[in-house]
Amino acid sequence: MSMTVAVRALCEFTARSGDLDLRFTPAPSALEGMEGHALVQKRRGKSYEAEIALSGCFEGLLVRGRADGYDPESQQLEEIKTYRGQLDGVRPHHRALHWAQAKVYGHLLCRERGLASLRLALVYLNIGTQEETVLVEEYAAADLQAFFELQCGRYLAWARLEAEHRRRRGAALAALQFPMPSFRAGQRELAVAVYRTAKAKAAGHEGRNCLMAQAPTGIGKTLASIFPMLKAMAAPVRAEPTDGRELDKLFFLTAKSTGHGLALHALDQLQAALAAQTPAEPLRVLDMQARDRSCEHPDKACHGDSCPLARGFFDRLAAARAAALEHGAAWDAPAVRRLALAHGICPYYLAQELARWADVVVADYNYYYDSAAMLYALAQQQGWRVGVLVDEAHNLLERARSMYTTQLSPFDLAAARQGASGGVKKALAGLQRQWNLLNRELLDPQGGSATYRSWSAVPPALLAAVQRAVGAIAEVQADQPLPPGDPLLGFYWELLHFQALAEGFGPHALFDLQLAAARRSAGNAVSTLCIRNVIPAPHLAARHAAAEATVLFSGTLSPPGFYRDLLGLPADTAWLEVEAPFAAHQLQVRIAGHISTRWRDREASLAPMADLVARQYADRPGNYLCFVSSFDYLQRVAAALRRLHPQLPLWQQTPAMDEAGRSAFLQRFVEGGRGIGLAVLGGAFAEGVDLPGTRLIGAFVATLGLPQVNPVNQAMQQAMDAYMGHGRGYDYTYLYPGLRKVVQAAGRVIRTEDDRGVVVLMDDRFRRAEVRDLLPRWWQLDSRDAQGRAGNAR
Repeated sequence: MSMTVAVRALCEFTARSGDLDLRFTPAPSALEGMEGHALVQKRRGKSYEAEIALSGCFEGLLVRGRADGYDPESQQLEEIKTYRGQLDGVRPHHRALHWAQAKVYGHLLCRERGLASLRLALVYLNIGTQEETVLVEEYAAADLQAFFELQCGRYLAWARLEAEHRRRRGAALAALQFPMPSFRAGQRELAVAVYRTAKAKAAGHEGRNCLMAQAPTGIGKTLASIFPMLKAMAAPVRAEPTDGRELDKLFFLTAKSTGHGLALHALDQLQAALAAQTPAEPLRVLDMQARDRSCEHPDKACHGDSCPLARGFFDRLAAARAAALEHGAAWDAPAVRRLALAHGICPYYLAQELARWADVVVADYNYYYDSAAMLYALAQQQGWRVGVLVDEAHNLLERARSMYTTQLSPFDLAAARQGASGGVKKALAGLQRQWNLLNRELLDPQGGSATYRSWSAVPPALLAAVQRAVGAIAEVQADQPLPPGDPLLGFYWELLHFQALAEGFGPHALFDLQLAAARRSAGNAVSTLCIRNVIPAPHLAARHAAAEATVLFSGTLSPPGFYRDLLGLPADTAWLEVEAPFAAHQLQVRIAGHISTRWRDREASLAPMADLVARQYADRPGNYLCFVSSFDYLQRVAAALRRLHPQLPLWQQTPAMDEAGRSAFLQRFVEGGRGIGLAVLGGAFAEGVDLPGTRLIGAFVATLGLPQVNPVNQAMQQAMDAYMGHGRGYDYTYLYPGLRKVVQAAGRVIRTEDDRGVVVLMDDRFRRAEVRDLLPRWWQLDSRDAQGRAGNAR
């Protein structure tokens, strides 16, 4: 067995020691780091050799990399590192890693040039002062060789086990059969499409490695998408040109914690099938939880001086990692927590380490798509071939927008200024002045809206003020790190995010200012500054390209062009629409064309809406959900129902409903029950709720779900019109997002092939052809309702 590893990757695996320490220290940028290296190298003598390519082997392991510099006259090999502030800010576990890298390079140089001994130097360059601190130690070549062989031996012990695991995994997955007696309707079609996508790059079809699949609830799309991706991880059964291109990892990404459960259940079924078919070890499946759900000591900071689970983290990590491999492959949240606490280390960061050894990682969208996404960074660093499954992918649009949107709050700025002094105080005052100038522009009647304004670029003067504030706080932070929870540190993080998005600003985003309150007489205002992402495509496109295969699936991905354009998918992304396993006779879809839910018609809609709901309930008593557009409208509908039809059993969603309240709301929907639950479209009960059988027999949807017409959405519409260039801004901003919510809510009614129910769409606009075209094809609209006749929704 032969393999190759970079010097840095070798040392990061074998030589880390000491505490986990996440205290913030301002680090130089990548460009500043390269410039720092060049500066140190330029200061050396004429005989100095820079960027020396070195390599060496140990028992089939090829180790290679580039040493920063070597002075043959003094026989000194240098490892150059840049930093800001105090040298003490370079934490002990980082220094241990730096020395390990220097020793490995030292051995490779001694071996290449036949040196009996060598001086090793860690050169720390302060980016701010350009001063060097040089730490020197002299080593015999034999000692460096022993260190090198120790690190290689540790790495090989793991690598050989990992290679054996991959061999067994590949053989087991090659023999894996679908874990159910047969495919449901639509499952095989979906599985075949996913497998072809996973193998597209290996087959030389670079542009076909993305798939959008619209598949209805009830066919088992989670299992039907995971199974073929695992088959794409299998070892080839015969020699062929695509050998060696099997997937290394599978990332199953979800929008909500409920998605984790569905994925883990499907993976449990596949694990059981593997165990029944072969004695090989099962898949390693890791469930990545959010930090706030995993943290054992939320009142403590993430470093050894504060948290006992950070103290000595790297010293105990190897034993915990080994125990994880011996423990089994079900690395769900409880198992990871037990393992971590047994070894006295942090569960959250143990899970991050285990991601390197997992075959399948179930995680939130942000672990791959966020600007600082851990799984994406690991995949790039390690060169993994990954398959990415995006569950309920219609949610990715809004989630991605939030990842690449940031706001600056005037209250956070005020809190930061209170504790500031010196240069920081001056810089924050300058930022406040630029902010006030924008406020005055908004308050000027000639400047546009009295409460909102958007710009196509971040004003240069404001951006310069942000940059000055970032630099000033960084200098203070470098000399005396601010404690966690300090308002100035919190505002600094906000400024860094704002600056990063401003530097990558383009037509896919807006810069806007929105007034919370204004006093024209005083000439001042309280406002929020925002870099608002409108089109995530430029941020996400590289993530899709980096994956071996990306499959986005959902029950609602229509129209496909909308999601393809906004999510940055290639133009030739494959599209699959799986036919619903349901028959039209299972669901009566009626349009109440005599009702308008437009804002101006809300009051007039209440009585006919209440009468229609009561009439349907009288015709067929049972459990119903009634969705409306807002909590205010919900209160008015509830009042009308109680006044006009007091006999109806009602319960309703509230704005501040917690998890217990949501659970109590759903518990009212029992088999054979009777009553009407009132809820807001797009809220907690309009998606991801499973009420099969007679737990729910019908739904009323009293809105098209269109986002509110307001200055923000109008600005987004204009930005989309300009970016897309085809006049689709209205559809992309209002119509498509609204109808998706309608279809999602109506989808609560028919969950299995045995269900029967009714959906009543209460708005005359549902009669329009462009609206009906966005409804599921298997729905059969009542022809009488489509003609808009009043009183026929029964």
